[in-house]
Amino acid sequence: MNAHEKIREIASFLKGYGIDDANREAELIVSYCLGIDRAALYTDNPQILEEYIPKIDEFVKRRSEREPLQYILGYVEFYGLKIKVGEGVLIPRPETELLAEEAIKIVSSQQSAVSSQKNSKQNSALSTQHPALYSSLVTRHSSLSILDLCTGSGCVALALAREFPDAQVYGTDISEVAIGYAKDNAEFNGIKNASFLQGNLFEPIEKNLKSQISNLRFDLIVSNPPYIQRDDIKSLQPEIKDWEPVEALDGGEGGLDYYRAIIPEAKGYLKEGGHLMLELGMGQADAVKKIAEDKGLIDIFIKKDYAGIERIFIAKLGMV
Repeated sequence: MNAHEKIREIASFLKGYGIDDANREAELIVSYCLGIDRAALYTDNPQILEEYIPKIDEFVKRRSEREPLQYILGYVEFYGLKIKVGEGVLIPRPETELLAEEAIKIVSSQQSAVSSQKNSKQNSALSTQHPALYSSLVTRHSSLSILDLCTGSGCVALALAREFPDAQVYGTDISEVAIGYAKDNAEFNGIKNASFLQGNLFEPIEKNLKSQISNLRFDLIVSNPPYIQRDDIKSLQPEIKDWEPVEALDGGEGGLDYYRAIIPEAKGYLKEGGHLMLELGMGQADAVKKIAEDKGLIDIFIKKDYAGIERIFIAKLGMV
């Protein structure tokens, strides 16, 4: 049997089990098991040796039971990184790639602003007339630090750490399994400037770092927290509700529990002018914006995703 024939057979089988994108998934399974890229399947259409058939059929059976394809293959592509995933860790989504992309833009703009401050004639005068104020402006971002809450597989933290190799990036998650994946992903992708700590939200920062680093503050705090309304979880696709960890999905009765926990505390961990960025669930933008406004955050902006959904919350801690 050649690759084209096997792909057609698998696609027909998976469609019978309600798999929407069965053709693409069949291609991914065959290309993975044969160790060739998808393009080669069509240009070469190789014959499939008998020794590969049991593994392919095992993967297809698992997928027919609605196990996520990412768990079966063991990885997902995320912002140019290969992120290992499996049972017990949330699968990164395209929406979260947008969060990483916008976070990189924010940090880049912060660094550009500081660079401009260093080089301007105005600040040359300021450094002479008000050296303490100038020092505060220049050094506030000289040691770039980033915190990723509910880090899961570590995908966002690692995308930021790779983009800013001089930064120190921390990720926290309450799940021991997730932290294990995050550490493995850092090692697998050769990223040295990211550290992962187990614990709830800011708790491991307070416990493990504040005693070692006085006045610890972050230029950016970013998070893709659980935000699905509890009663809605049972209506999600089987791949999600039956396989992915419920603690990474459940945002409480209204889906806002984690925003109510993160936003008030974030003020105590941000540098002046630092940013807070959060991924949002559908229809949550106004409620999260109100929480942030009540806590004194400024320059609040909501970015829509590619489907037009208000997805990324961005706010800043004003200068004191």
